[in-house]
Amino acid sequence: MSRWSLHTWRRDGRSLRRSVPMLTVLAALVTLSAGVAGGAAGAVERDVLASGGLTQIELSSFEGDASVRPLTTAALREAERLAGVRQVVADYSSVLYAEEEGTYDLTSRTLTPGDDVPVVEGAVPGELGPKDVVLPATAQGTDFAPLLGRTVAFGHTRATGDGAGTTAVIKLRVAALYDPSWQADGPDVAYLSEDTAAFLAAARAGQDREVFREKEGARSAVVVVEHQRRVAEVADALRAEGFSASPVSDRVRRLPGLFGAADLAVRVGMALLALAAVGLGAVRAADSARARLGQFAVLRILGTGRPELRRILLGEALLSGGVAGVVGACAGAASSVALAGPLSGVLGLPISLADALPAPLWVGSALVLPAAGLAAGTLLGSREVLRRDPYLTARAHG
Repeated sequence: MSRWSLHTWRRDGRSLRRSVPMLTVLAALVTLSAGVAGGAAGAVERDVLASGGLTQIELSSFEGDASVRPLTTAALREAERLAGVRQVVADYSSVLYAEEEGTYDLTSRTLTPGDDVPVVEGAVPGELGPKDVVLPATAQGTDFAPLLGRTVAFGHTRATGDGAGTTAVIKLRVAALYDPSWQADGPDVAYLSEDTAAFLAAARAGQDREVFREKEGARSAVVVVEHQRRVAEVADALRAEGFSASPVSDRVRRLPGLFGAADLAVRVGMALLALAAVGLGAVRAADSARARLGQFAVLRILGTGRPELRRILLGEALLSGGVAGVVGACAGAASSVALAGPLSGVLGLPISLADALPAPLWVGSALVLPAAGLAAGTLLGSREVLRRDPYLTARAHG
């Protein structure tokens, strides 16, 4: 770096330090995105995999898709007989609604091994009994805390014909209440044992439970494997038998939806930061050199060569990019950490301050790319201006 670079960068308003604000904002946004995406991804992976996700495979059934095997009783028994499988739990969905007190309707689902429900009152036993239910602490304006430990009458639909049905009543004991902000299966879900969930789904379809399980099947199921090293082998075997099988660990680590979009945004943001730095360097370097043509012409007449002038500009570029990278990376990381609490509330996942810190790779990229891109752009943008004849330039500015 030329010894004149720091002097001109600090004192000359026409220097490349004019590039600092835009690059700082870009570096901060990219670092913030990296922290948010990494924090959310880490929280999801930790919570899901810590609850047994490393040894679980999810089976899905798609209505109307003949290429995917339906999750009927016979099919699930076949899956359970595969080598390495310890347990298969099917998920059946229906609706429970208020029968005596309150006005609410709750989606009912099976409490599967993959559901790490954040209980706030009561306790979830290792396996729910046929008369147990786990409810959100509050739902649709109803506080379920007074019902904890009590046997409550719930209404559900029993079909009596095509498009016709009646209300039936089922009595269940409220075994536990969970934090309603946890919505892994959607809002306002009541969790039941597999048999009870199947009973409600069958009643809604107007069928006997066992007939429904064999004919219609479950909407999804969780396969628990004996050891995580056998997950890939079991998943392949399930797919070979026609099941739609996806290891939970793979699904979580691929981070679909919001988290995948955030991760993609970080990568796109890094590319845009690099391109913006190069483009800004080319434009700013040309403008800066043109604005100082007279000054540079005098220096060349006094014996300063084009390489030395180019080193001055490169020094200004490195200083500008370095300052933008450091300030932007620090601001982005600080913003990401500050958002850890609010983001935890929105997602219903505990995101620690350490989770919210961007990965070293992204921080390093945010630090280096502005300076490297600006320097590359400076080399491109200053070439034409520095080629001009210094004597003609000095005469023109005289």
